[in-house]
Amino acid sequence: MLPTESSFIGVDLSAGRKSISYAALDRNLNLIALTDCKMDDVTTFLGGQSNAVVAVNAPSNVNRGIVHANKKNIKLAQVQFRRADMRLAEYELRERGIHVIKTPANPQLCPSWIRAGFELYLKLEKMKFAKYPETDSACQIMETNSQASFSILAGQVPLARNSLEGRLQRHLLLHEHGVRIKDPMDFFEEVTRYKIIKGVWPMELLYSPDQLDALVAAYTAWYAVSKVGSVVMVGDAKEGKIVLPERELKEKY
Repeated sequence: MLPTESSFIGVDLSAGRKSISYAALDRNLNLIALTDCKMDDVTTFLGGQSNAVVAVNAPSNVNRGIVHANKKNIKLAQVQFRRADMRLAEYELRERGIHVIKTPANPQLCPSWIRAGFELYLKLEKMKFAKYPETDSACQIMETNSQASFSILAGQVPLARNSLEGRLQRHLLLHEHGVRIKDPMDFFEEVTRYKIIKGVWPMELLYSPDQLDALVAAYTAWYAVSKVGSVVMVGDAKEGKIVLPERELKEKY
């Protein structure tokens, strides 16, 4: 049974360090926080937690060349290997049809949002957040990937995250999996012929793509703790393993 005071927090950094989204759920999947803020605000919030599991939607480490080192076991053409500057976790997801960002070996070549992720992991380690799974620690941190998590929940690769259809799909997937957020079907009650003609859509009833990514990361944190032994971890510990809300992955999504 989960401790009453437990919180499950998802952090999305895809918009960069100046606009970070985080979502917090309680043990019953009630939404207790959903905010867009800056790095200092995130670390202040997380630093105030006494019992929390945090899932970050960003790579936790650089590529250590494991895919290249195992090229005899991983059957790729030479031209593909020249493009395989990625972590093993990313390779495993891409092989299943889930397109995820590749993490370079050199931190300076990483996009700014990935470097912000590295910074957040270091800050949380200094705050004594233990790497999941650490059963003796009240505060834990894990890496996840929101695109892969939504693919698992949908059983297929979801529609584009920035599209109206993709946002509705992700919102509905979370709602259907028990996350106690506003019902995305309310969106359709506000759509009228007049509003469609005028190009006025009730977008305020849907969460932003970054917020949805933070929400599914929070759900993954909850899932990892509430359903012990039912998550899959892909990749290698030297580069960072990605935690996903399913016991095993399908061959193709």
